[in-house]
Amino acid sequence: MGSSSSPAVLSLQAVANDAIDGIDVHIGRRMRRRRHLMGLTLQELGDACGVGFQQIHKYECAGVRLTAARLWQLADRLQVPVSYFYQGLPGVDAASLERRARNLPLDSAETRDLVQVYESLDIPSRRCLLALAVALGGEVEG
Repeated sequence: MGSSSSPAVLSLQAVANDAIDGIDVHIGRRMRRRRHLMGLTLQELGDACGVGFQQIHKYECAGVRLTAARLWQLADRLQVPVSYFYQGLPGVDAASLERRARNLPLDSAETRDLVQVYESLDIPSRRCLLALAVALGGEVEG
């Protein structure tokens, strides 16, 4: 026997999917607006991200959902914080988004420099750097 969901569950799923789709549409519109403000074509932005212009078009039209990594990359290429894409959503306070973005440790120049240096190291050197960071008072999660 196949399992079936109650009409109430299906209705809640439809409402949730509509909300998600609305967010995707909003992000796509913000992406298109920023691309136009920067004078970039679909092809130019696609080339900068390593994808085809059709993929960028699908993101802008909410035909394909963005991954977090791709959204981060697009924000970098479009020279905006990730929070830019969420500004203007109903129920989202732009000031709190900016505060959260500023508090992210990955959003600092020092962190980006540290990651760049870390990635250039061989594995034994990476382990030494991590041990040093832990010895200086850091903690490793997980």
